[in-house]
Amino acid sequence: MDVRVRALETLLTKKGYVDPAALDRIIETYETKIGPHNGARVVARAWVDPEFRRWLLHDATAAIASMGFIGRQGEHMVAVENTPAVHNMVVCTLCSCYPWPVLGLPPVWYKSAPYRSRAVIDPRGVLAEFGVTLPPDTTIRVWDSTAEVRYLVLPARPAGTEAMDEAQLAALVTRDSMIGTGRPLSAAGH
Repeated sequence: MDVRVRALETLLTKKGYVDPAALDRIIETYETKIGPHNGARVVARAWVDPEFRRWLLHDATAAIASMGFIGRQGEHMVAVENTPAVHNMVVCTLCSCYPWPVLGLPPVWYKSAPYRSRAVIDPRGVLAEFGVTLPPDTTIRVWDSTAEVRYLVLPARPAGTEAMDEAQLAALVTRDSMIGTGRPLSAAGH
């Protein structure tokens, strides 16, 4: 894949369709300014700051923007919280609506037809395939992202993380935990 990408980039550059400096800026933006590390910082802040957590759950767009994470595909955000009684999972049944400023580009599986249909029909089965097994009495809520509204799951804070600071907590937050198809890493990093 890398060889193909480099060959395509070389060809497009030689033909004058792509400015290498502009391409470098785009890549640098996705590597450093956009991506799951932003969402992880949002989640970690909510775990340590009860007022921010309330704000995030009440007005996610404003709370997330206060941390500087704004932009295309993140204009109308809603945060939903996982608890022992409720597990939230996000899907876009029509295409692949996804909150780029906090999660980066969507993974291939998120855009796949099987995930998009099965997440709604059999969320418990899909979660099990991702390694998330929930007690039978846990309610699963599936949120359908649209062009108007995108969702961020606020996963439950892992046990044993009380002494960790925001940066340490952010390192535990996975992209999948913010979609609801995974959990944060444990305090031991597993």
